[in-house]
Amino acid sequence: MDILRFITAGSVDDGKSTLIGRLLYDSKNILIDQLEAVERASKFKNDGTIDLALLTDGLRAEREQGITIDVAYKYFSTPKRKFIIADAPGHVQYTRNMITGASNAALIIILIDARNGIIEQTKRHSIIASLLNIPNVVVAINKLDLVGYSEEIFNNIKEEYSKMAEQLSLNNVVYIPISALNGDNIVDKSENLNWYDGKTLLDYLESVELENTINLDKARFPVQYVIRPQTEELHDYRGYAGKITSGIYKVGDSVTILPSGTESKISAIEINQEKIEEAFAPQSVVLHLEDDVDVSRGDLIVKSDDLPKVEQELEVLVCWMGDKPLKSGSKYLIQNNTTQVKTVIKEIDYKLDVNTLEKQEVEQVSLNEIVKLKLKTAKPLAYDSYKDLASNGGIIFIDETSFVTVGAGLIQ
Repeated sequence: MDILRFITAGSVDDGKSTLIGRLLYDSKNILIDQLEAVERASKFKNDGTIDLALLTDGLRAEREQGITIDVAYKYFSTPKRKFIIADAPGHVQYTRNMITGASNAALIIILIDARNGIIEQTKRHSIIASLLNIPNVVVAINKLDLVGYSEEIFNNIKEEYSKMAEQLSLNNVVYIPISALNGDNIVDKSENLNWYDGKTLLDYLESVELENTINLDKARFPVQYVIRPQTEELHDYRGYAGKITSGIYKVGDSVTILPSGTESKISAIEINQEKIEEAFAPQSVVLHLEDDVDVSRGDLIVKSDDLPKVEQELEVLVCWMGDKPLKSGSKYLIQNNTTQVKTVIKEIDYKLDVNTLEKQEVEQVSLNEIVKLKLKTAKPLAYDSYKDLASNGGIIFIDETSFVTVGAGLIQ
């Protein structure tokens, strides 16, 4: 069975946690003791109904305030597919948490409250989905029970969102009218929405085609560790351990070590101390080279016939996650896979206005803002653009003094 990783995103009170609770409840994926605990915690609700949002709002502060703060991961399965759900926060100040949850999702469910229509957070989350190249988008128009299950309201929101989706180049966008609270069109077809002839949400999640996110064409192997035991029985052993992030490696392949540009050939490949003839992403392996060349953690071993770019000046699209503002001239560490280099911010090109998609000139960048930067690194970085190869085109920014992650970037 394959696994669909998806994220739910939307503004506060759009019903994300209730939607996931309803999915788990109606698809019989809740254990009896979980259900009893939720029933006990739901006692404050006067109407006697179960508060399904409590199935995902795990932190005490979340339950008390009725909001989601951190990304909660839930796992469930049906006879057709396994699922990993990331329930992302809706508050603007938790946009950074949402990006973390969305970074490896194959599908995003964007919830829209039928009463409010498209608001700033809808646009912000749609822009993030576009930047991260999330291949499938479900626009779930929720709370239709509060607008009399109106087809007209559904169609108006669909028309407005379609224009924005086109502007953002979002792919495979599907629109589903739902009521998460009442379970309309979540698992079973709703009589209240008989004007809608498409799939229910679970039907769609079970049947959506998943693109293989692993690229087997471009061979990239970031070195994590050099194994050099220097014992009597392994006197000449020298292996380079790491995880193949993309591509296929075979014994005899000509390879180049970057950023130095040194060339060699693969003499052996090991997995679990057994020698094999070829390995592919996402396997963790030990590579052996014919020549005793200088290779250390952070180097990239690639096939010589398909080299990435090796440069010191980069253009990067960044979501800023730091509490301290970012300014031109600021210095940080950036990390791409196992490579960590010092960098300086040369220029802030523009800030993206999440409401209008206009590019604005700014002097500094604050928490949760999305900007395009020009960087200069202390030594050359071997990279691919995020659009070409996401596994070698994403970076994080690290504060040099506190070592806190302060930004997430996509190399352009």
